[in-house]
Formats: sequence, structure tokens, C-alpha cells
Amino acid sequence: MERQMDEIRRLAYESVARACGFTFLAVICMMIGLSYEPGQSFRFGGIATLILCAALLERAHSAETRDHRRTEVWLHLEKSARPHEPAARRVVGGALREAYLAFARHTAACAAVLLTGSLLLDLASVL
Repeated sequence: MERQMDEIRRLAYESVARACGFTFLAVICMMIGLSYEPGQSFRFGGIATLILCAALLERAHSAETRDHRRTEVWLHLEKSARPHEPAARRVVGGALREAYLAFARHTAACAAVLLTGSLLLDLASVL
């Protein structure tokens, strides 16, 4: 059972990491496009990352009530490794909730760094 939980947790983290990675790729591309104005670029990155953080928090809030059979985690689990139906929603939802919250903490920290950078760049341009 513990090995099964580790596999579900690993798949949940991989799924959320992949989604966040693609989102950050889009944010970085936009920041590069705005690089002629560094303060604005960092501000955009910080706000976009805060929006991602809010989306992750919303997903974490609803993770345990969503249909577990329609998640990437469930689809990647081998049929023999899937938990029994009564506990599956709780187990898969709990693992996804944990992953969403972990990545929300990381994105909040990234947003803080980007917004602080934006503030410092704006202050440096005034002085």
C-alpha cells in the first residue's frame, strides 16, 4: 500500500510540475518579449505568477471533490496499481492537493522575487 501511495504521489507531482513548467515557459517568453523595459517585464512576470499561484490554490481546494478518473494521475497509473474505488478519490485527490499546494508555495516565492525585482528596477530608473 505504501509503494502504491508513493507512486500516486510521484505521478501527482509530475503532473503538476509539467503544467507549471509549460505555464512558466509562456511567462518567460512574454518577459523576454518585454525585455526592452525590464521593470515592466518583471512586473508582468510577477503578476502572471501570482495568477498561476491563485489557480493552483483553487485546484488544491477542489482536488478532493473532482472525479479522480479524469485526472492525469489516474490515467498514468497501471490498472493493477490503481486503488479500489471507494478510497481512490480520497487518495488521488489528496496527492494532487499536496502537489498543488507545494507548487503554489514555490510560485508565490517566485512572484515575490519578480515583483521585488520590478520594484528595485523602477527605483533604480528614478534615481
